[in-house]
Amino acid sequence: MLAKYVRPLLSSAVNAFARWLDGIGVTPNMVSFAGFGLTVGSAVLLATGRLAIGGGVLWAAAMLDMVDGTLARLGKGESKFGAFLDSTLDRYSESITFLGLAFFYANQGDAQSHLLAIFLTLVGSWAVSYTRARAEGLDIECNVGFLQRPERLVILIAGLILGLVLPVLWFLAVMTNITAGQRIYEVYVRTSTRQENQPVSD
Repeated sequence: MLAKYVRPLLSSAVNAFARWLDGIGVTPNMVSFAGFGLTVGSAVLLATGRLAIGGGVLWAAAMLDMVDGTLARLGKGESKFGAFLDSTLDRYSESITFLGLAFFYANQGDAQSHLLAIFLTLVGSWAVSYTRARAEGLDIECNVGFLQRPERLVILIAGLILGLVLPVLWFLAVMTNITAGQRIYEVYVRTSTRQENQPVSD
């Protein structure tokens, strides 16, 4: 869980920025849309082969993604719709990022390995989010697993900036699907325990 170690290191800067935004009337949803706009810009850069610059812009988008929740808490503007919107934009952001990469590699020779890894990563990423959402629908909190979204973002950004795209893509392809498997197993254990603890009626 990389996020629980990274967030405390950045919390002072994030809180200060969020307080400033709150003071000038910026809402959490505005920040969510701004982060999404940066992600779209990053995807365009990735699609045109400017991977390191695209990774830098994606890092800026990731920082805004940390700010919107903090801003909501500071301004007492937390809402169910805001949380829903943020999660939905996260799914679109992740898909658009990999779409940009796929567009770039689709125009390169001998890039089948990149495209396959991108596809498997997208499948795994969506499965990680879906398993959590379905678990919450069963009233089970399920945030276990090696690679949640913050970890995936940090690893991908590092790969883009350092020029290690293919090994990072394959790492993500494997580990996102393992994470989804961990969540499936967690829900299986939790639901089995519930059934065992239910009293047997006569």
